[in-house]
Amino acid sequence: MRLMRVGPAGDEKPVLKHGDGTLRDISGLVSDLAGNSVSLEMMDAIRKSDLDHLPVVSADQRIGACLADVPNFHCVGLNYVKHAEETGAKIPPEPILFWKATSALSGPYDDIITPKDSDSLDYEVELGIVIGRECTHVSEAEALDYVAGYCTVNDVSERTFQGKRGGQWGKGKSAPTFGPVGPELVTADDAGDVQNLRVTTKVNGEVRQDSSTADMIFSCAHIVSYMSRFMTLRVGDIIVTGTPEGVAMGMTPPGWLVPGDVVEVEVEGLGAQKATVKAFGG
Repeated sequence: MRLMRVGPAGDEKPVLKHGDGTLRDISGLVSDLAGNSVSLEMMDAIRKSDLDHLPVVSADQRIGACLADVPNFHCVGLNYVKHAEETGAKIPPEPILFWKATSALSGPYDDIITPKDSDSLDYEVELGIVIGRECTHVSEAEALDYVAGYCTVNDVSERTFQGKRGGQWGKGKSAPTFGPVGPELVTADDAGDVQNLRVTTKVNGEVRQDSSTADMIFSCAHIVSYMSRFMTLRVGDIIVTGTPEGVAMGMTPPGWLVPGDVVEVEVEGLGAQKATVKAFGG
């Protein structure tokens, strides 16, 4: 299944992208897509509903984040071989974990707002994992059985805040609009081989990133299993799994984003995002 949220910001409606291409209103089945409403049990209930007779809604409206909110916005750093090489970092022996503020969540076509005092704004196309069943100490062999679905994410980053302001990476990852998610939440049975998906970024039409999840150091199954050793993963949590080479930071000179730039990121089969960078206005 392919689930989306459409409508004005703050007033989105959950919909299903039907096989005939229409959008079907599922608000009678779930109030929104967040937390327990994206559990594996709820996904099964939606799948078993009479989808052909759900109300059709207009596709000519804003597409919001495919999740209304997330309990946790987990991130994995330096998880592609060539990205680690372009940053001059060693291949990590274990997954590097960090977190974005959940308030960074935004829609796939919403503007990216440059933070006040920013001078090194960057993009990162990533495959997102959405947890569908609470798990602790799950084996790698069973890990993907706890996944509700997958989505496209842009882990927008401010590199000066991230690397030169002390402390943890989160301060460079958490500004409002730094977490575009969607357009679609694609359930695990429809996502294909998540370890062999093309991931791309274009800036003003120029291809910056063009790789495959096959270049991941740690697989999706490994990441879920590994994280569950140290914390309980909650239903509705999102995990973004790292970015490939081609980020602005790795260019000579760096190709930082500036107001007016148009950023397009896509994970094969999960949908594409398109956002315009805007200057801070507060």
